[in-house]
This record gives sequence, C-alpha cells and structure tokens, in this order.
Amino acid sequence: MTQFDPATRTILDVHILQTVPPSNINRDDTGSPKTAVYGGVRRSRVSSQAWKRATRKKFEELLDPSELGVRTKKVAEALADRLAALDPSLDRATALELAAESLRNATGSKIEAPKRKIKDGEPDPAPESSYLMFLSAQQLDSLAELTVKGAEGKGDIKVLKEFFKAKENKVRARQLVDSGHSVDIALFGRMVADATDLNVEAATQVAHALSVHAVDNESDYYTAVDDRNTDAETGAGMIGVVDFNSSTLYRYAALDVNRLHANLGAGLREDEPSGAPTRRAVEAFLEGFITSLPTGKVNTFGNHTLPTAVIVKLRTKRPISFVAAFERAVPQGPEGGFVREACTRLARFVPDLEKAYGVADADSTWVVRVGEDAAPLTGLGQETDVAGLVSSVGAAVADRLESGA
Repeated sequence: MTQFDPATRTILDVHILQTVPPSNINRDDTGSPKTAVYGGVRRSRVSSQAWKRATRKKFEELLDPSELGVRTKKVAEALADRLAALDPSLDRATALELAAESLRNATGSKIEAPKRKIKDGEPDPAPESSYLMFLSAQQLDSLAELTVKGAEGKGDIKVLKEFFKAKENKVRARQLVDSGHSVDIALFGRMVADATDLNVEAATQVAHALSVHAVDNESDYYTAVDDRNTDAETGAGMIGVVDFNSSTLYRYAALDVNRLHANLGAGLREDEPSGAPTRRAVEAFLEGFITSLPTGKVNTFGNHTLPTAVIVKLRTKRPISFVAAFERAVPQGPEGGFVREACTRLARFVPDLEKAYGVADADSTWVVRVGEDAAPLTGLGQETDVAGLVSSVGAAVADRLESGA
C-alpha cells in the first residue's frame, strides 16, 4: 500500500443535506425504496452504488471521453472497435478474435463466447469477460496499438498468439492496462478477479445516504386506461402498485486526494502539469456528486431536486462523517419539515466534534446553503455557491499538491 507524507495529506469530506419528494430512486429486490434502521428507527436509504453510478454518468457532461473508462463484460467489442479503426481491412469476426486474445494475455481473464442457446439465424455472440471489466479509454487505445503490432498488420490470430508467447510482450500488455487510469477508475477503483495486481484502490468512499428522520414507505395504487375502449367497456386496461417515500437525506463522501493523484499517475495529458489532472478530477467529482441524482422511477415521480446544504471540509489526517448528528431522529418542525432542525443539529455538532478532537480549521471549510431553513449553518465556513466551491476547493488541492511535490 502506498504511504503518503502526513505533512501534505489531503482529504476532502463532502456533507450534503438534500430533500427528495415522493420518489423511489433506489429499489430493493421487492421494488420498494431501500431502507435501514439507524438510531433505532427506520430511515430511507440510497445505496452508495446508486449514487456512484449517478456521479459517473454526470462525468459524461463534465469530462472529455478520453478521461473516462468503460465498465463492461463486452470489453472485447470495445477493443475490437479500436482495432477496426486502426486497421479497416479487419472484418468483425477477426477483430473480435484478436481482441479476445490480447485481453486474455493482458488481464489473465477468460474472454469467451457466453454460454447460451443460439437461435436459428442469430449470429454467434461476441466473446465476453465472465465479469464486469473496467478499462480506461487510454488503456484500450494502447492495447489496440499493441495488438495490431503483435499481429504484424496481418490480422492473423496465429501471429498474435506467437507474439504473446514472448514473456516481454505479455508483460507489456499487462503494463498497458495497469497505467493510464481514467478519472472514474482512479476515483472508484477497480477489481480484476483473475489478476489482483491490476486492482486499483479507490480514492473515494461514498456512504449510503440516510434520511435524518424516521420514514415509512407508502404505496401508490394506479390504473391505466385503454385508449381504444368504448364507453361500454368499463375498467382499467392495467392496474398496479408502486412504493415510494419522501425524505431529507444526509449524504457523505470522502475523497483521498493523495490516493487519487497516485492512481492518476503522471496525468492523462502530456502538455500539462502533473497536478492538473488531479485538480480536474477533484472538481468533476465535487460537481458530479453534488448535482447528480439516481434515476430510479424518475419518469413516475419527476423528483428532480438539488441539495439544500453542502459542506466541504479539507482535512489532513482522516475523513470524518457527521452522521452521528442524526443518530437521534430529527423531529418534524413546528411548521413541518426537517431541514431546519437538521441544519441546527449540524451547526451544533460539527464545532463540538472538531473541538473535542482538535481537528477544527475554519479556513478549510466551504458552505453552500439555500433558503432560510439552512440559515443555522451561517458561520460554519466560507460561504459560496457551487461554482465557487468547486473552483476554490480545486485551487486548494492544487496548492497542496504543489507544496508536496
């Protein structure tokens, strides 16, 4: 495990309060909104996986495709596309065969046709990995170039197999998929079951979002009318039930900037300072995590909201969640709602916790708050808007990376 200099350790804590109206953004195996018991009462819950997926999708708007990866079993198809671009003379079947051979040597994974019954007239399925494989655009591009070179531009699988019999070529293929990590791989990590040396330790930890108050799931009984029914044909064309709840969620994530910087390595672009990709990744993560929302049942409920409060802390020792502020469920306010009391809890809890453990640093705290219910957070840190927060935190990260260089 990589050891980092304690003097220049940089960890970002992201705390969010977000109210979500009737919705079902993250379902369990029965179709109901996920829940968890905390502080002795049942809370609404949104899994960390759901919000990480939403954040990764947001990256498509915030980052260049060259800085992102693809997580898929169909990795041979992704590589075959690149082979065809490099050598247009390759037919699809040959490109897939070459891609599968390179991936076997680069990752040690089984890449083979899925075992399923083929219907008459259906083409043979493309080879797939037995599990989701996460590779960056740069890694796929580099492996495609090596594959074309190994096949000597002939598109001959026998030539490529002979190429990989040489240990140095197999090692080279392995090195290509162990460098040039994309932003999403560097942030969220990667597991390669057949080659643990290719694993990437995640730089980000995301907690399951929990409601700050007790929640009971409700059910919506709905009907749909058949448009071609006559007046004589009564009744619905379809009936159903969908479960939902509404909640004020506490969301938390911790970002190890040093780990992120190490995962990204020298950077994705040769014409910029080594710290620039890390700053860009930090800024993309902050904006993506803050503004994203899992899309479960979104067409049914239209539950598009943004956070009421965001607190970002720059720390130098370890991440700290504030979820304990809500271990005792927040009661409904006199005029309804939970946000104001949740903000009041945070305004009291944060200074007490940081004083007790000697980790207070007001100059390294940024606060975004919306509406009068978030007023209790005044004075907790530097107040700004989301654009200002992203820019300011990015600059602080860049300064610390430069000072530790």
